[in-house]
Amino acid sequence: MAQQGKVKLVSSDNVEFEVDYEVGLQMANIKKFIQLEGKDTIFPVYNVSSTMLSKVIEYVKYHLEAKESGQSEEEVKNWDRQFVNVDQTTLCDLIMASNYLSVKDLFELLCQTVADMIKDLVPEKIRQLLGIKNDFTPEEEEELRRQNEWAFD
Repeated sequence: MAQQGKVKLVSSDNVEFEVDYEVGLQMANIKKFIQLEGKDTIFPVYNVSSTMLSKVIEYVKYHLEAKESGQSEEEVKNWDRQFVNVDQTTLCDLIMASNYLSVKDLFELLCQTVADMIKDLVPEKIRQLLGIKNDFTPEEEEELRRQNEWAFD
């Protein structure tokens, strides 16, 4: 990795992680902290548990190393598919963590994973899968279906 040194991150459950400087720079929020405070500061990551922070770090490290070693795009895609093959709670927690840390590529990968999960599902199945309560009355839902017939074919 190009830059030398380490950055210390502390998760919401007070677990400290020491990562390479380059890894910290891949997280836009940490990069901002580094620019403001210097890399010798300990950076609190208030909204991310140690479990999720370690997963985000794993993703960032892998992608940096894959780029440096010249791994093929297909190898990286295969690794990504395995990485996002997690239970729904972990998937949601990772989305929140990647968004909070501003790891754009990971966030987009996770959102695409959810989109792939719900494509071709009817609204009732999507609500069931994602645990979303239907807040429409039957009359409101019928009106929406009538107005947007194209979406319910």
